[in-house]
Formats: sequence, C-alpha cells, structure tokens
Amino acid sequence: MRGTSSIASRASPALRNLPEEAYKQKRLERDTPSKAKSKKVTNKTCSSNFEALSSVKPSPLNSHLRNPSSVSISKTPIPAGQRKLNIKPIDHQHLSQILSRKDWFILLNHEAKTRRIILDPQFVVSVLQNQENPLYLLKFYIWVSNIDPVFANNQSVRGVLANTLYRKGPVVLSIELLQDIRNSGCRVTEDLLCVLIGSWGRLGLAKYCAEVFGQISFLGLSPTTRLYNAVIDALVKANSLDMAYLKFQQMTADNCNPDRFTYNILIHGVCKIGVVDEALRLVKQMEIMEYTPNVFTYTILIDGFCNAKRVDEAFRLLETMVERNMTADNCNPDRFTYNILIHGVCKIGVVDEALRLVKQMEIMEYTPNVFTYTILIDGFCNAKRVDEAFRLLETMVERNFNLQYGGALSDKGLDLSDTCEVFQSFIQQGMKPGFSTYLALIEAAYKAGKSEEGNKFLDQMVKDGLVSNVYSYNMVINCFGKANKMDKASETFRDMQHRGIAPNLVTYNTLISGYCKDGELGKARELLVMLLEHGFKPDIFTFSSIIDGLCRAHQIGEAVDCFTEMVEWGVTPNAVTYNILIRALCIIGDVARAIRLLRKMQANGISPDAFSFNALIQSFCRLDKVEKVQNLLISMAKLGLHPDNYTYSALIKALCKCSRLVEAKEMFYSMEANGCIPDSYTCNLILETLLQLAHFEEAQNLIKRCSERGIFLKSNPDV
Repeated sequence: MRGTSSIASRASPALRNLPEEAYKQKRLERDTPSKAKSKKVTNKTCSSNFEALSSVKPSPLNSHLRNPSSVSISKTPIPAGQRKLNIKPIDHQHLSQILSRKDWFILLNHEAKTRRIILDPQFVVSVLQNQENPLYLLKFYIWVSNIDPVFANNQSVRGVLANTLYRKGPVVLSIELLQDIRNSGCRVTEDLLCVLIGSWGRLGLAKYCAEVFGQISFLGLSPTTRLYNAVIDALVKANSLDMAYLKFQQMTADNCNPDRFTYNILIHGVCKIGVVDEALRLVKQMEIMEYTPNVFTYTILIDGFCNAKRVDEAFRLLETMVERNMTADNCNPDRFTYNILIHGVCKIGVVDEALRLVKQMEIMEYTPNVFTYTILIDGFCNAKRVDEAFRLLETMVERNFNLQYGGALSDKGLDLSDTCEVFQSFIQQGMKPGFSTYLALIEAAYKAGKSEEGNKFLDQMVKDGLVSNVYSYNMVINCFGKANKMDKASETFRDMQHRGIAPNLVTYNTLISGYCKDGELGKARELLVMLLEHGFKPDIFTFSSIIDGLCRAHQIGEAVDCFTEMVEWGVTPNAVTYNILIRALCIIGDVARAIRLLRKMQANGISPDAFSFNALIQSFCRLDKVEKVQNLLISMAKLGLHPDNYTYSALIKALCKCSRLVEAKEMFYSMEANGCIPDSYTCNLILETLLQLAHFEEAQNLIKRCSERGIFLKSNPDV
C-alpha cells in the first residue's frame, strides 16, 4: 500500500506498494482447493471455540504468555480431537469459497439439495454474521430470499443483515455485482434495497443514497412510499436533512403520499438538530393530512424538547398523550416514553422529579427496567448523591437485573475502591454482573493504575464464561486499548489464538487503532502486514486508524498519501477520516488546505459535523480572525449544526483578546442557552469582562451560578 509505506511496506519488501490485485491473489491462494482439507479443520476449530473451551481448563487472559509485547498468529489451534461436544459447526470458510465463485447460485442450490445446507433462521443469521466479505453475505441473503422468502423476511435475519452491512460495508451496487445477480436469475428487490439504503445512511453516504434512488428504474423498481421513507430515513441518519426535505417534497410528483412513518422520520430529524418548533409544524401538517400522531410521534417530540432543555413543554406533551389516550387515540405513554423523560430531567439535575416519574410509571403498570435504573444512577451520581446511587444499584440486584452498570460509578467522582468493593460483595452473594459491567470496571481499574483490581475482575469474567468467542475477545481487546494497556491487549490477542479462536478484521482493526493512538507505529505495521497476509481487505476503520496514527506522529505527507490510496482501494472516506486530516492540517498551520479539504468533503456528499468546523474555528481564533470564525458559524447553522463547548470557549477567548467584550458576553449567554456548560477558564474570562464593563449585578449572578455548579473561580471579588 503506497500511502501506508511507513507502516506496511517497510516491514516486508514483498508487500511494498501492495496493490489490491495482490491482496486478491493472496486470498485466492489461501482459498485454493489444495488447502481445503487443512482449512476445514481450522474452520471447525474456530466455529466451535465454545467446545474447545469446555475441554480446556479456563485460565485468566493474562496467562500462557512469555512475551506480551510481541504480536503473532498462533499456528497451532486446539486439535479437533480435544472437543467433547458433537455439535456440527457451520463451515463458513467453505461457504466463502462458494460465494466467491461465478457459479455461486448453482453451487448453493446443490448444497441445499444434498442437505449440506439446512435452512433455518439461526443458520442464516450465523452465515450473515461470519462472512467477512460483505458482498458474500449479500449474495447469500439473495439466494435465501429466492429459496424461501419466509427466512429472508424474518425480522431477526433482516436485522442482522442491516447491522452487518453497516459494520462491514458499504456494499456498492456496481455494474459487476448487478450483472452477477441477474445472471443468477435474481434481482434486487424493494425489501433488499430498503436495507441497503439504510446501511448507506448509517455510514453517512447521503449523496450515494440519493443517486441510487434516482436510478431505481434500472433495477426494475418504481418509487413507492416505502422506498421514499427508507431514503428519507437514511438521509436523516446521514445528517443531510436538507436532502431529506427535498425527497419529501418530490413524493407527490411520483404519486407517493407521505404517511405517518414519513412524518415521524422528519420529526425525528429536526428534533435531533434541536429545531423543535419545526417539529411542531410538521405535527400540525401531519394532522391536516389526517394522520393522528401516535406514541412514537410524541416520544420523539418529548426527546427533542428534553434535548433542547425545554422540559416543561415535554411534560405538557406527556399530559397531552394521557388525555388523547382517553379518547381512544392509542397515545398512551409507554416505558420508553417515561425513560426518555426521566433521562431529560436527570440531565438538568432534577433527580427528585425523575423519581416521581418512576412512581407514575409504576402506577401505569410499567415496571422500571435496567435502562431506567441506569439513567437514575447516572443522574444521582452527577448530583453527587452517592448513597442513593448505591441504593438504586442494590435495588437492581434485588430485582434480579443483570448488572450492566459499573465503571461509570467511579467516573462520576466516586471512589473506585468503594465501587469495586460493592461489586465484589455482589459477586460473593452469587450475583453475576453483565459483560459490559465487567469491561467498565476493568477499564476504570486499569486507568486508575489499580492493575490488581482489574486482574481480579478479568479473571472472574473468564470464570463466568463470558469470554468465549471472537466478539467477546474483540471487546476485551478494545477495553484494554481504551485504558492504554496495549501490552494486555496483545496478551488477549495471543490468548484467543491459543484457544483456537481465529481473529477477524475487527480484531486487527482494534489492535491497529490502539497501537496508532499509543504512538507504536511499528506494532501497527506488523498488524497491518498480518491483516493483508491473512486475506483481509483494509476497510474504513483500518485506513482511518492509520491516517490518525501518521498524523499523531506528524507524518502529514504520509497521511495524505494514505488518504488518496484508500480511495484507490475502493474505500470511501467518511466524516471521521476527513476530520482527522482537517485537524492535522490546522495543527501545522495549513488552514487553507484544511478548508479545501472541508469543501471536498461536502462535494463528495459527506456531511461535516461540529468536529469538522472546530479545528478551523480554533485556528482562526488563534490568528484573531474573528470575522472568518463568524462566517464558519453561519455555515454550521445552515447545516443544522450547533457549536459545542470547545467552539464557544475558543471564540469567547478570541473576542476578549480583541477587546470585543460585549460580543464576548453575548456569546457566553448564547453558549448557555444552547445547552453548553462553560468551564472554569471561560467563566473566569467572562467574570473579568463583566467587571471591566461595570456590569456588577451580572457578575454577582455569574458567581452564584458557578458556585451552584461547583465551578472554581480564581477570585471572588466583592461586587
């Protein structure tokens, strides 16, 4: 890979400037029939790792290793003879070989006729989850749809397909792919297109969604309300609300009438960016079209009002729901509605009101669930009411909830030792914390330098059998990466191989990301070479991690080359990738180039976010170019984006530096109105500004608010 020469090609001359064709050849060699026998054994080992674990005494993840800093692939997986269970595993590698061929459809039919493939929802879900190449899982789903549409329409199957296409995609409808599908006697159905459009929206590919929708006639499809809803929803998810509205306006021209789903999608979109008054206008328009708002409509609105800090209006909406339900409009608030409102009041610190809502929820015969308690615990922690937070935790245990909350207790200013002690006592009582709770505790312990505590929870998690497949191992590796413990991540990587569990692309990406953030480009280079040698193709996460690592090492030229090369590999950059480069260019002072990159990002249909603008705004603030900052703020507003704490703080500082004190004060109040809480530095800056302007009453009010929020002020003048 040319752009990653600093990582990959220096590690192995054979891989220098490795083109995509070489990657394909490497994968073809790996999948040749001559290796099928040995491959089959390895695959059985990987697919049945739970069997292997049952015959091997569980041990902590930090055992078996002599050199944790090294990174290597084990060549000796656990032999099949050590297994005790007789469950026949799915040969995913064999299916991959079939799906890679041009006659894949005929071969799959043969497999079904000879009963080597027996279709059921669990089988279909497993295949979809375990195909690394997203094109293969798409073809398999098309074949299943043709053989038995009942499985294809199964909600769990479609849900897994949607999530997998998002995680491993994007899948682009190339001419070659469409021809391959037609040659097999199949076609892209409306159902499948809706799922694909949804995955593109989640990946931020707004422009591509719109382009494909404009050409659906070539797929033998006509516009329908359902397809319009799918593309509008995708555009909303891709933060392209303007394009979503454009499609909404085009519906009638295609003889498609918007329905309740259409309006709910748009209401969600405008609420997401904080424009709740537009949401109310849409509700009125919806009622004119004789579509009565339902529980989803009101819940979306309540969430929007809560996020906009207009909690009183959110409560009025709840009352409206109850009143309308009495007239049989099916608007009764459900558990999700109450959880949304409880979350809203907890965010503004009114935790006692949250408890009142819980009681009202129980009167309505909705039992608080794990999410309700999680929200409450978070609220009480933020309010520094530690004892009540722990009592709620004990209530969760009494009600036999799986403890999916833990490390956050220490993140809210609580003593980590006390948190660990509480959970140890729960474990001793026979309670089993959930996987995510263990991970949160382990991460918090390692971050606090309490390795012994972290090791205890790690060992207990393994004993509880929670680390048994590639997905759980990947999450443990990611946990260590976030705790800056890449030596432990490396141990875990080798331990999973020792147990016969084959790493997947996510494993490699997680390790590469961790090493890049840690500044260990040499280790990242080794992992990249392994990834290529084992037939995996780098994806958006691989490239973004490498680009970020190169930028952190101030190798901007290499990062730009890598950015160019990812496009040559058919990988579309997303907002995160662009943001990494924009930030790096701003750090080295090349603001003009950063602005060109921002424009290129928009031209390619990738919607910028607040992070895209922040680096530029901070650069202009450092240069005292306040007018340019204001122009960028206008651009943000047009895109429906709101400045965050960093944006406001940088601009307020720049305005004060330029002696534009009145504007700085107005910006400070605007910051609070938009839900951004100023830090100690910004508050001190504005306090000095108010004193210079002789606005003593405002200064007194600011001191009082800062005291209530626990914000430290350098001086407390007698004003």
